[in-house]
Amino acid sequence: MESRITELEIKLAYAEDLLETLNLTVFRQQEQIEVLQRQLSDLQKQMQSIPGRSAGSALDELPPHY
Repeated sequence: MESRITELEIKLAYAEDLLETLNLTVFRQQEQIEVLQRQLSDLQKQMQSIPGRSAGSALDELPPHY
């Protein structure tokens, strides 16, 4: 009986460690997402501030090889 309890305690310790690792990974990914969202927003503002460009003109242009 004691060995079963010890095995369960070991498995619980591994599970807690894995959970902490996964939580840290998700936290770091969320930070990266927030940084990328700010960068995208900044780029959108820069694109809108370019004089002589309409909002959809970059999407409507044909690539040079056409």
